[in-house]
Parts: sequence; C-alpha cells; structure tokens
Amino acid sequence: MDTQRAVRARGITKCFADVVALDDVDLDLTPGQIHGLVGPNGAGKTTLLGLLLGLAVADGGSLEVLGRPVGRALAAPAGVAGFVDGPGLYPSLTARQNLAALASLRGQDRRTQRVDEVLDEVGLIEVADDRARGFSLGMRQRLGLAAALLTNPRLLVLDEPSNGLDPAGKKHVHGVLKRLAAEGATVVLSSHRMDDLEALCSEVTILATGRVRFSGPIGKLAADSRELDYRLISSDPEAACRLAADAGGVRVVDGRAEWRGAEALVVRAQGPALEQLVARLIGEGLAIREVAPVVSPLEAAFLELTEEPDEQAEQQAPEGER
Repeated sequence: MDTQRAVRARGITKCFADVVALDDVDLDLTPGQIHGLVGPNGAGKTTLLGLLLGLAVADGGSLEVLGRPVGRALAAPAGVAGFVDGPGLYPSLTARQNLAALASLRGQDRRTQRVDEVLDEVGLIEVADDRARGFSLGMRQRLGLAAALLTNPRLLVLDEPSNGLDPAGKKHVHGVLKRLAAEGATVVLSSHRMDDLEALCSEVTILATGRVRFSGPIGKLAADSRELDYRLISSDPEAACRLAADAGGVRVVDGRAEWRGAEALVVRAQGPALEQLVARLIGEGLAIREVAPVVSPLEAAFLELTEEPDEQAEQQAPEGER
C-alpha cells in the first residue's frame, strides 16, 4: 500500500460489452492536489470517476485509494465522496432536509448545525428551506457539493461541478475546493471548462478513447505544446505587425484583428520566439498593453492530444486526396 498517494492506479481496464471504456490507465494523485480530468465525450472520464467512488469495479489492473486496495465490492471507499452525472437529490425536500436525509442514510451526524455549516460554505444558507425542485442547475450542483462535504472527505470526486454556475456560485465552489486542497484533501474534477481547470488545477490527466494521453503538471503541458497563436495589443499596431513579420520564428496570422474594441496583432510562435518579439517591440518604443494566447495552452494541447488519427491524416493529406 502507498500511503503517500491519495490514488494509485496501475493498468486499469474497464469494458462494457464490446466497448473499452478504460484501457491500461495509470494514475497517481497526491494529497493536497486539485487534479483535472479532461477528454472528449466517451473518453472514459465518467467511468474512471465511478471507479474512484466505488460505483463500479475495474476488470483488470490495481487501484489503491487513500492507501487501501479497492476490492470487488460496489461501495465508496472510506473518506471518499462526490458525484457523477449530477448529484442525487430529493426534489420534494428542502436543501436542509436533503442533507439531513443523506446524513441519516449514511449513518452520519445529521445535526442542523453541521448541515447549516456546509450550506453556508457553498452559498446556499439563504435558501436552506426552499425545495430542491425549484433550484437551478447551478444551485443543485452546489447542493451536491454540500452533501459531499458532510463527510469531511479526504478525496473529493466531482463531475462537471461548474455546470450552470453563475459568477457568485463559481466563486463559492472554487473557494471550497481550494480550501479543501490547502487542508490536505485531494480533489478530482472532470470538466469541459478549460478556464476552470487552469484556475484550479495543479495537474491534469487527458484521456482519449480510454487511454491516458498526458498526465502531469499543467506547466509541463504548456511547455511541451507546439506553436500557439498569441494576441498582442500595442500602442502602434502597424509597427508591431511590420516588426513581427521580420522576426525569426514568428508568423503573422492576422495583422488587423479586433479584440474588445482594440486593434490586435495575432502571431503564431513558440514561447521563446514570442518573448524575443515582445522585447524587440519594447526596444523600439512600443507600449505593450496585452499579450495572451488566443487559445489557452491547456485547450491547445487538449485538441492536439485528443485529435483522432483519421482526422490528422485527412489534414496532412494533399488537397486532391482528401
């Protein structure tokens, strides 16, 4: 048993009839980490989350959660909480009654004080006595998170927790997840929102067709990526475009792009070449107001790593052979 990891998976496989959902998956998660799980639809994300929550068992490989081997029983390992495919709630009950009922079913402390603590933490204390059937999608997501927090989990597993959240709801949820990680818990979240993952996660795992295409720090993923398109806004767009056209390792994609009412230059380059261009622009007296990737490094790597082989072949084929 590995007590230094919250999750240790080796060679995990899972099939549903003829469909291979997970194929030889390795995964290592450490305490105090927020780990993102991303991939196209059907990549195996939900299956992997279900294994961590004890909703399914693997067909092959080994899985340890919180230092203990996971057996063949369909049961959540001790210290693990969360939800997949949305939280299970009782529509006719209030938010407070939902949490009290769930705590009772789990044999947990159902005192009103603890229930109100978690409702307040996710920003739902003011609607504690409203029935769940009237809740928006984002409110239901937050109530599901509150239900998971009742267990004081050491491993929190969440499927699309930002679905339907308004800015205030997102702030509450992000704050909760960061606090849990700071206190030593491990958070695994699956999301299609790359901005959420980049804001929250120290590491990500990218799945495609049931296999791991990348697993590690987001910073390494960005460093390993190829050329990216960057948006550059300066005090003199025409001069910036002219200098960029002469710069080594830089290609001008759009010399007159519009971005939020300003004229922007879009260039394609690797990080070092972009840094040299920016230094040259500053040296020529131009003020740089913004430099940002048009598509985030995580999203660019996601698209590259999950692109289907037949799509890649089609893009690389000569025009007459497509």
